[in-house]
Parts: sequence; structure tokens; C-alpha cells
Amino acid sequence: METEQNERQELEQLSRELVDEAVLVEYKQTYDNYHISFIPSMLGAVLVFSGNLVYGKRPSYMKFRAVEVIARVPYHSWSSAAYTLLTMFYSNEQKALKLSEVSQFSRIAQDNETMHVVVISKLACLEHRVNFFVHTLIPMIFAFFYFWASYILYLINRKYSLELNYCFEQHAFDQYNQFLKENEEALKGKPIESEFLSWYGRNPTNQYDFFMGVRNDEIIHRNMSAHVLQGLKKK
Repeated sequence: METEQNERQELEQLSRELVDEAVLVEYKQTYDNYHISFIPSMLGAVLVFSGNLVYGKRPSYMKFRAVEVIARVPYHSWSSAAYTLLTMFYSNEQKALKLSEVSQFSRIAQDNETMHVVVISKLACLEHRVNFFVHTLIPMIFAFFYFWASYILYLINRKYSLELNYCFEQHAFDQYNQFLKENEEALKGKPIESEFLSWYGRNPTNQYDFFMGVRNDEIIHRNMSAHVLQGLKKK
């Protein structure tokens, strides 16, 4: 637990450092040129296309609400798949260590994405009227299929599941980055209050600061997925 807490604190510190544009560019470039395999690339394209078809290409509160419902799914599926594999290969200590490392990252990312979806859902309800079918049911359906796709891919070939997450997190980062650039002044003028956000340990002064943190989280998740993939290649 202490190791996990230390890693959580390190990632929070990194998210704050990425507010500096020069630091962000350098950090992002580390894995910008990662080559995605055909299967996860195709699945990622279908996922992004379907989301754009329902919620539009431009970023919005309601689109982010759907994105975050879906974004936390692969980390949950990895934990479940790792648990299944650990049950099968518990006598292989090295394999158990590798699976446990991914599980630790998954737990931290799950908590982070849960914070995103709880807070953004509240903001979305303040900005727009929520349609149950479009903004709740459809994201849940997306999440259901994404969970099982990530789970099965992880069991068959962890590389594919991690690469699919890389694609989705890249899309999320691009959307938040565009949203911040297009709405900077408006977002800086909007206060943000959230008990869940305070409980999580973040205290942004306005919505711009909040969405900046979310954007940074997404590129961290993308790079962490790529980092794990590099470890798999070295095996």
C-alpha cells in the first residue's frame, strides 16, 4: 500500500508539472511515435468514430461525460484479467510480479478516472440538460463492450489491450487540449466546487485548472501504457 501511495503522489506531482507547456511537450514526445498494431488501431478508430458520431467531433461537457465513463473501463478490465491470470499462473513468480505491477497502475488509474467522471458529470449537469438515453445508457453500452474487448485482448495478448488504451487516451488528451484552447477565458471565469474533488486531493481554483489537470492525467495514462508496453518488448 505504501508503494502504491508513493506512486500515486508521484503521478499527482507529474500532473502538476505538466501545466508547464515546455514540460508537457517534452513528456508527450517520449511516446508520440509509438507504432500501434493493426488490431488495436482498428478497434480504437471504430471507438473514436462511434463516439464522434453520437456526440460530435468537437469537445463538450457531455462528450467528456461519455468519454470518462468509458475511459476508466480498461483499467478495471486489466485488474480482472490479471486476477484471472494470477489464478492460473500463481506458481510463476516473475509472471506474478509483472501482473501485479500492471494491477497497481490499474488501481491508481481507475481512481483517477473515477474522479474525472464524478466531477465532470456534475459540471455537465450544470451546463446542459442530461438525456438519459444519449448521455447515460449509450456510454454504459460502450463501456460494456470496451470492458470485454480489453479483457479478452489482455488474456490473449496484453500488448493489444494496452495499445487500444493508448489510442483512446491519445484521443481524450487531444479533446481536452482543444477544449482548453477554445474556451480558456470562459473556463477561467467558472468556479468549481466538488466534495469528491476535495476528497481526492485536488483543489483547482476554476474549471480551467480542473480540465488542465484532467488533460494532463490522460497523457500520463497514455505514456504509462506505452511504458508498460516497452517492458513487455524487453521480456
